[in-house]
Amino acid sequence: MQQELIDKYGRKLDYLRLSVTDRCNFRCYYCMPEEGMNFVQREDLLTYEELDYITKIFVNLGVKKIRITGGEPFVRKGIVDFLELLSKNKGLKEITLTSNGSISKEQISKLAVLGIKKVNISLDSLDPQRFHEITRRDKFDEVMSCIKELLAQDFNVKLNCVIDGKKNIDDIVPFIKLTEKHPLSVRFLEEMPFNGTDKFDIPEWNYKALYSYIESHFPEIRKIIDESNSTSINYQVPGYLGSFGIIPAFSRTFCGTCNRIRLSATGELRTCLYGPPVCNLRDILRSGPGEEMLKSAILSAIAGKAKDGFEAENQIADGSKKSMSFLGG
Repeated sequence: MQQELIDKYGRKLDYLRLSVTDRCNFRCYYCMPEEGMNFVQREDLLTYEELDYITKIFVNLGVKKIRITGGEPFVRKGIVDFLELLSKNKGLKEITLTSNGSISKEQISKLAVLGIKKVNISLDSLDPQRFHEITRRDKFDEVMSCIKELLAQDFNVKLNCVIDGKKNIDDIVPFIKLTEKHPLSVRFLEEMPFNGTDKFDIPEWNYKALYSYIESHFPEIRKIIDESNSTSINYQVPGYLGSFGIIPAFSRTFCGTCNRIRLSATGELRTCLYGPPVCNLRDILRSGPGEEMLKSAILSAIAGKAKDGFEAENQIADGSKKSMSFLGG
């Protein structure tokens, strides 16, 4: 019988979010401090061979889905070759991606061949000027071209929009209108306390405020069925091809059904996005103790998983939050 990752609250953890780099070609204000950040040295990153070795152990422990994150995954050289290697793992049922839209047409075609057809794009505005203010980069047209190409090649596309009351409230209605003629899902996220500093204000635009605002513009919206272990509460405007959802990323109402584990590009294993790293699998792997030691470290980490994100956050000793580009979301 296959061993599974089940925590003390009975949650089966079968979904690994795997960051392959902390580097990104954007500089979104909520992800990185304005002055930038010190990226890790290349030798500190897990190699693709090490990532493949570790992911096989996770799959042997019952992980069925892996989401590739960053930073921006497609700034790391050789990422498509790694995805091809990962896709050969027969025990893995699904590989998905999160990107800022820096995927070329050629790379999109290769993803389709590999059967990787679910992509989340982080996009916080449909207005080029606001996009530039948020990302500090002039890449709006490039990102929109990526989204159009993904849809043209029949990818399952979700757009993730972090809502800030001072920056992009005016984008909420246009995003929902985008789902009228396009079969995509837009998810609106509460702000999260991960900007690389210890300064964070509780978001005014929580999921209740977001719902009220949307309902005032689209009173006919209806609730639709959420996917298993979904972090979003999902809705649709009748007659629209696509849908939208609200992710209570700060309120954390989804913790009770959490099935996620996170591994950073440097090997830090987190059983909760909001908590500290439990151990470093890179260091264990490079010390040469073998597969059993890695399995033991993973199982020990799962055994100590916090009940929810608030309990996990309280375990961070100095109160500071790492940049989301390092954590991978």
